[in-house]
This record gives sequence, structure tokens and C-alpha cells, in this order.
Amino acid sequence: MQPMFTVHAGEYLIGSDIENKFKKYNVWVPSKDTGIDLLVTDSKNNKAISLQCKFSKDYTATHMKAIFANKFKAWGWWTLDSDKIRKSPAELWVFVMQSFQQKSIECIIIPPKALLQRLRKIHGRKKRIQTYLWVTENDKCWETRGLGKSDRILIANDSYHNPKRDFTAYLNNWKPLKRKLR
Repeated sequence: MQPMFTVHAGEYLIGSDIENKFKKYNVWVPSKDTGIDLLVTDSKNNKAISLQCKFSKDYTATHMKAIFANKFKAWGWWTLDSDKIRKSPAELWVFVMQSFQQKSIECIIIPPKALLQRLRKIHGRKKRIQTYLWVTENDKCWETRGLGKSDRILIANDSYHNPKRDFTAYLNNWKPLKRKLR
């Protein structure tokens, strides 16, 4: 067994969020890197679900323009490898942002197959994908990488419509985890 000295910030935030929301679930950290960052089991440890955790600092305080002030809870930025998503052994990928202004944790919980399909519809078949996920004050989540200023303003004003970029269904949606562990 390879020694582990620390848990990644995203793994910690997701694990503690799960433990707070679901008192009967157990959260486990694997002893080696297999593409699974956390394992969550039911209270009897009979059923399990595997998670890949992706953390981003919240860019709302450092990169958000003044025109968007008080319109967004969190904004995360990730660079993803499409082959790693496609080959992922994890059942769910969890993107997490800790909003310092809102003092909240925002998670996008999505199966890797659905993630890759959605990102390819937006960005094409790139090997490396840059993705921005923005969470609005009204609990909507949008993939905004490559959008122009006018579209970002529409998102801020809850007037934007583009099903390909709408990740709201995955925002803080722990139903797949609960279904697997019931």
C-alpha cells in the first residue's frame, strides 16, 4: 500500500458534504489511485458507488466582471482529458466549488458518459477540454466556456436558453447516489 499523506481539497469537500447530507452513508478513500477518488457505501457497507472528484477554486471573486456582481454563487474552471472521462471507472463525476461569498458548496454530479456527450456537443471532439461551470443565484448551472458577453449577460439575468449548455439538472443532484445505495 502506497502511503497517502493528504486528501485533495475537492475530495474532502465532497466527502464532508455527503456525510453532512446523508448521515447513514459511509465515505471511503482508496489507498491507491485507480481513477476513483471516493467510495460511498450504505450504512451496512453492502452497496457502493464510486466517485471521481474535481475541485475548482471559485473564480467569482477574482475573475468575475462587475456587471455580473451578485448574480452568481460560484464559477469553476477545469481542464479535462476526454480519454480519461471515456475510460473512467467511476460511476459519477463530481465537480465541486466552494463559494466563499455565499459560504456554500456547489456540486455538479454527473455520470462520465453523460459528461463526455454533453461536452462534445459544446466543444467538439477535443482531447483536452477547457470547461467553465457557472452557478447562478437562482440555482441554475451553465457551461459558459466560449460564450460571448451578450450570452453571459443573458445567463446572469435568467434569460438564457440553450439545452446543450444547461447543467442545472446535475446541480447538487445526489439522486443517482441515493438510488444506487437504497
